[in-house]
Amino acid sequence: MKVILQRVKEASVTIDNKLFSSINKGYLLLFCAEKGDIKADADWLCNKISVLRCFSDENGKMNLSIKDIQGEILVVSQFTLAASVKKGTRPSFDNAMSPQEANEMYEYFVSKIKELNISVKTGIFGAHMEVKLINDGPVTFIISKENNKD
Repeated sequence: MKVILQRVKEASVTIDNKLFSSINKGYLLLFCAEKGDIKADADWLCNKISVLRCFSDENGKMNLSIKDIQGEILVVSQFTLAASVKKGTRPSFDNAMSPQEANEMYEYFVSKIKELNISVKTGIFGAHMEVKLINDGPVTFIISKENNKD
């Protein structure tokens, strides 16, 4: 399971030329479920993301969490994060979870973040989306929980 976390000043998802959802200060999370991932992996990621200190305090140090700043999260499913480009010139998606299972894991992930009392918005699983963001910093982290390993 992988998440690309981007600290943003704002982010939005547009589908079929219509604004679907948007957030102000917070995180844009690009989420990918892979074969072998389990709900405990999603739990670990949600807990890590909720306490990760990525926002600056009054001294300019990264000491504040998403909860501390009362920020928002926009979660977008992105199966292409499961791609392997080791061989050839066309990405392989063999490691991606099946669409039905991945959607269930995505919905579970979103529900677990909401349980942590964080404002969450989403895209639509499997839809063609235009994602816009203003990355703050830029600050971007790759966070993964690979098949139940720490």
